[in-house]
Amino acid sequence: MSEKISDLVALIHAHETRLEKIRSSVYSVLENEIKQLGKTPASALIIAGLLENYYTCLETIFVRISQFFENHLDPSRWHSDLLQKMTLNIPGIRTAAVSDESFPALLELLKFRHFKRYYFDLEYDWDRLDFLLLKLQKVHLLVKRDLVRFIEFLEAI
Repeated sequence: MSEKISDLVALIHAHETRLEKIRSSVYSVLENEIKQLGKTPASALIIAGLLENYYTCLETIFVRISQFFENHLDPSRWHSDLLQKMTLNIPGIRTAAVSDESFPALLELLKFRHFKRYYFDLEYDWDRLDFLLLKLQKVHLLVKRDLVRFIEFLEAI
């Protein structure tokens, strides 16, 4: 395995660890702070921040994969373009890093991350946050599976 591939694999593993820590933090907040505080604007800010961090961490992996395989991204829509390109299996180049099963939930997290970055009010809709928490719960294991499959592809190059 080349040094560049080893570096990419190491980066993915490091970010997998971060994703797990963020996910654990979400459940810790749900079990502790939210049980104590309730679904308040303050507790919503905590959850919103963790959801944003989760997707940003995952997107960092996607950016590195894209850079490694020199994928072109449309500068005006690069976040959604990047996620979409990660679903592509490009024969002779690379396998998909995101499964069709993972994509819809990840798209919801991307949309929320974009919304959070440009929404400057301090009130979040708990119905929306609960929906996103369900998406996170379902997609986390799928993402782990997708990344394992992608690493296996890299190690076989």
